[in-house]
Amino acid sequence: MKVLLCIFAWSLALCSYAGSPVKPVKHFIYFGRDRDKINDSVFYNNPNVSGAQIRYAWRQLEPEKDRYDFSEIEADLRFLASKGKRLFIQIQDATFMKENHAVPEYLRSDTIYHGGEARQCGEISCHGYVARRWDPAVAARFHQLLRKLSEQFDGRIEGINLPETAIDISPKQMPEGFNEEVYVQAIKENMKVVRACFQKSVAILYANFMPGGQKRLKALYDYAAQIQTGMGGPDIKVNKPFQMANSYPLIRAISGKVVTGVAVQDGNYDVVDVKTNRKVTVPEILDFAQNYLQLDYIFWCTEEPYYTREVLPLLTSLSRK
Repeated sequence: MKVLLCIFAWSLALCSYAGSPVKPVKHFIYFGRDRDKINDSVFYNNPNVSGAQIRYAWRQLEPEKDRYDFSEIEADLRFLASKGKRLFIQIQDATFMKENHAVPEYLRSDTIYHGGEARQCGEISCHGYVARRWDPAVAARFHQLLRKLSEQFDGRIEGINLPETAIDISPKQMPEGFNEEVYVQAIKENMKVVRACFQKSVAILYANFMPGGQKRLKALYDYAAQIQTGMGGPDIKVNKPFQMANSYPLIRAISGKVVTGVAVQDGNYDVVDVKTNRKVTVPEILDFAQNYLQLDYIFWCTEEPYYTREVLPLLTSLSRK
């Protein structure tokens, strides 16, 4: 009964953005901390799930300088191919937990990289680290990683996405060499390199927020349209004011000009829609993604109970529409 109600709600929700063009969407499942679920038949037997989006940390892919280990990507690619599914890889160079690191150890220990990463600090406390993306020495190593990945995987994987542009940089602990304009230029260079490297597979930048606000963010979307790099971000938070004032209108505006994709992440299923003053439903998330954002890709997370009870049944039902 719950599944039937969910499908009925989805049908009604399609009226929410009347007049918006609807285009086909590819649905991927994002496996973060639950990557063991890639082996679950309810995932790979779902006919409307195109594949898996899997996160790989930079330090995992380059355990030592110039020694690359892509064995896990190869294993995931082989398994998914055997089930008729595609792989979308997410490269992670930032962490959001206090003691986790995403960059290789050599970056942290060699002085030419100035520690390789910076602390992410909010107004109250610090959490996690982010690669020094604005540091030319660190950026050169990241670009080398992208080139190596493209040599082995361009055309074999569905796509690659670079991590979100949002970072927490405290004015009280400003990293060496960082300023807003330098950061914009560094992200643009990442976009340029990933687009040049991946000619056959989709390349997307997760551009959600920027130090300096929407003006800096819009500069990235303008550049994406110029060089034809895909754009998107983490979090589909239906009608959330902060997102609506930043990346969402930019994603909508660039749709049809470049490939776009956004992830439904943990916590997104519990968002309260300011328009209705109630918690969103999974069909409403799909409606917003397809009819407002007008996405090419949606990456659904495996947060329970929503993933098993609502997401997979809804995706299965799409074949009957």
